[in-house]
Amino acid sequence: MNHRFLAIVLILTFLVLPTSVLGQTVENLEVPTEHVKGRVIKIIEEKRNFDYGGGMKADMQRFEVEILDGTYKGKIIESENMMFGNPAYDLWVKEGDRILMFLEEQDGVMQAHMMDFIRDRYIYLLVAAFILLLILIGRMQGVKSVITLGLTVLIIGKVMLPLLFQGYSPVPLALITGLAVSTITFLIVCGFTKKTLAASLGTLGGLTTAALLSIFISSLANLKGLSGEEAQMLLYIPQEITFNFRGLLLAGIIIGALGAVMDVSISIASAMEEIHKKSMNLSFKELINSGMNVGKDIMGTMSNTLILAYTGASIPLFLLLMAYEQPFIKLMNMDFLATELVRALSGSIGLIFAIPITAIISGFLLRPKSDHALEKDHQNQ
Repeated sequence: MNHRFLAIVLILTFLVLPTSVLGQTVENLEVPTEHVKGRVIKIIEEKRNFDYGGGMKADMQRFEVEILDGTYKGKIIESENMMFGNPAYDLWVKEGDRILMFLEEQDGVMQAHMMDFIRDRYIYLLVAAFILLLILIGRMQGVKSVITLGLTVLIIGKVMLPLLFQGYSPVPLALITGLAVSTITFLIVCGFTKKTLAASLGTLGGLTTAALLSIFISSLANLKGLSGEEAQMLLYIPQEITFNFRGLLLAGIIIGALGAVMDVSISIASAMEEIHKKSMNLSFKELINSGMNVGKDIMGTMSNTLILAYTGASIPLFLLLMAYEQPFIKLMNMDFLATELVRALSGSIGLIFAIPITAIISGFLLRPKSDHALEKDHQNQ
């Protein structure tokens, strides 16, 4: 689905912050601070559980790294890697590993720090496989899908996120973004047709429903939008921007539901158009009933899609809650759990509302002409 691929691509746009790994000083480097890729060519020394000082125990590696890009491409440096027993940050390397290095100048001396393992090549490979399969299986529709995905990434990455960073209101911005993404996608994939118009308006209706519901519930439940670590870190960024954190939460709900709502809307609009082609004399009411029947079949699976997507992302959280055996009343009133439930349920309800909205709009656009209009057309001929 569009939103899953989009989330993966957007993650690639953010820089990974340096970890607490220490590096060996490199003398006589006169380059500015930069990130470079390196390959471990030799493990010089390894120590396990040695006394780091002050009663602290640590593991240590000393190794040689060949710099693979940047100003000092081809240079071999020696680096030291310290690990303090935290699996989230400990990076144990072996010969042949590709790693991300950070070069910085301190007191006229450049230091090299290991930041993380190189992963981008495998992500790029996966993205390439995804695009290739889209084109091979979808042919021209696959090419159109690739174009729409690229435009979606540009709209969110180059328009929505920068405007949010400037302090613009998140909810209206997310709704406008959703309308722009859905309209452009439908126009490229389906052309300028009645089903494009119906699906675009149905998507907007579903997203607006999700937005209004989440605004109402988040206000009643006193959700602050600060349950996640990333949101809390925004309080301390150097730009001193005042964010509307509840608004950011609501914008996330809208964008998170966008792909599923688009799928439902275009499926109903396309099905109703095909039904209309087969039987052009169906009344407005009959067309709506046909669209609703299609929507009922889609509703269960697409609601599951949203719920399972949020559930899958929160599996460690659920395991943590199980481990500490918190009482149910406490769980249901935790800010972060309530936030995730509002996120999943608001998006799903918006998806459900998109069904009748799309069906009604499609029925109106495809409705047969009245007998009076048909007679008038006949006279004009």
